[in-house]
Amino acid sequence: MERIVVVLVMFLALMLGVLSSSGQLISPSQLEMFVDEIQDMPRIQGFHVVNGVSKSKSLKIGMFKKHWFLGEKFHRDLPPTPVYAYGTSMHTATVPGPTIEAIHGIDTYVTWQNHLPSKHILPWDPTIPTAIPFTKKGIPTVVHLHGGIHEPESDGNSNSWFTAGFKEKGPTWTKKMYHYPNMQQPGNLWYHDHAMGLTRVNLLAGLIGSYIIRHHDVEAPLGLPNGDEFDRPLIVFDRSFLKDGSIYMNSTGNNPNIHPQWQPEYFGDTIIVNGKAWPHMTVRRRKYRFRIINASNARFFRFYFTNGLDFIHVAADSTYLGRPVTTNETLLAPSEIADVVIDFSKSKCDFAILANDAPYPYPSGDPVNDANGRVMKFLIKRKREFDTWRVPNKLIKYPSPDMSSASQTRYIAMYEYTSAIDEPTHLYINGKSYDESVTETPKAGTSEVWNVINLTEDNHPLHIHLGLFVVMNQTELVKAEEFKSCMTRFNDAVKCQISKHTHGKRLEVPAHEKGWKNVYKMTPGYVTKILVRFSYIHSNASYTFDPTAEPGYVYHCHILDHEDNVMMRPLKLVK
Repeated sequence: MERIVVVLVMFLALMLGVLSSSGQLISPSQLEMFVDEIQDMPRIQGFHVVNGVSKSKSLKIGMFKKHWFLGEKFHRDLPPTPVYAYGTSMHTATVPGPTIEAIHGIDTYVTWQNHLPSKHILPWDPTIPTAIPFTKKGIPTVVHLHGGIHEPESDGNSNSWFTAGFKEKGPTWTKKMYHYPNMQQPGNLWYHDHAMGLTRVNLLAGLIGSYIIRHHDVEAPLGLPNGDEFDRPLIVFDRSFLKDGSIYMNSTGNNPNIHPQWQPEYFGDTIIVNGKAWPHMTVRRRKYRFRIINASNARFFRFYFTNGLDFIHVAADSTYLGRPVTTNETLLAPSEIADVVIDFSKSKCDFAILANDAPYPYPSGDPVNDANGRVMKFLIKRKREFDTWRVPNKLIKYPSPDMSSASQTRYIAMYEYTSAIDEPTHLYINGKSYDESVTETPKAGTSEVWNVINLTEDNHPLHIHLGLFVVMNQTELVKAEEFKSCMTRFNDAVKCQISKHTHGKRLEVPAHEKGWKNVYKMTPGYVTKILVRFSYIHSNASYTFDPTAEPGYVYHCHILDHEDNVMMRPLKLVK
């Protein structure tokens, strides 16, 4: 009977486009590095300027299937690649999508339009919780603005998906036009697909883009590098390609008799920056600002410069730091953002290679090789020039976290479940699937302490929608196997006497990550204590929307393959 079920599942997978097209994987050694110039993604203003005054604006941004070709190819020597791209038209759609530039306090409205065909260009797995249209026609999508503080109806709930022309809609779908009030602190956000069970494949196909909220009165006095030339988003991700140019994703699962396609992590062997494989960028001998977004499914990057240049951190994720922090390397988990200034006048040579040495999976996986250990090359002009940009000693200080203000303390446990052959089958938070009743119900306007217990061997970047948080400490579990065994039986941190197991060594939170964040790396075998704030951090004002409305929010691991199967839980604010 079991074999019949397996055959039926594989047949269904084939009919739904799960199995990838035949083709030979191209070796990254066949693609010369640093031959393509980096591109700056198209920029779209999320506001109108009328008589010198900024006004709210409505945008229409579509999702299109197109071939990445001509000057837009991923690499000079690759054939055109079929992708899904964001843009105002098929002709202008790009991978990544256009950078949307918003202004603090000025509303941006976006109607996200799905123009995708019925069959996916990548393999997907119907045996994990997945958005599947009743008619089996159309690719479900929904857009989440990562780091955005806005109403639940515009948050891109995984079950608020829709197909082309809004012909079919998910059970929590509410409206076509999303409202982003941009009332939060200035900083870096990014938008991406968030459809249930399809996030990993829809992002691999290309559905990602940058979103920046600016606040001129607050930011201009800082004197940081500004303007299109000196202030650049860098969206970094990994992909593998077949010789016909198409994106390669393994169509066979690690437990094929359970999940015919799902794999616990996707790793590509080619590093892409702003839609180009290992690009180069010509820079002047002065300061530049780079907003670096790790848009990979599962790959961590530990960036460093081979010539010793430093990173001057001015912000992390969507929030400025109080003071700049200088490092010689920076570790970014999937979906984390490092906002840094690089001073190329400090270079003693005429080029600088941005490199990576993070194992994959992180932290105990394979070491990098030459292909995934190189990211991009900067060609530095020899002429020295007067630099008008600066990095001030003080940036933007927000209120410090106040543990005494916490209204609730919660324990959030991360589990991984394996098959008889010790291969992962699914991942849960607090031992619960996404569809089980909501258990995290913070009161709007309050703070909570969350103790995040990582019982797995992977580092999980935890992302909380709406809420911002500060990492207080990370403490190693002592007698970890004993505690894990108890948690496996009872799924109750208090009953398992967690206080007896949290006296191990502590990891120092890096200085550039001590501010307010929306993603953080949950170290395996550690308890990470965070203070989560469910209100604006830059003012005492209440939200300008109702955060208690349906369909609520979510929190999840941002390794997309984990999120899809199903390391994600609902989050419902109450009054």
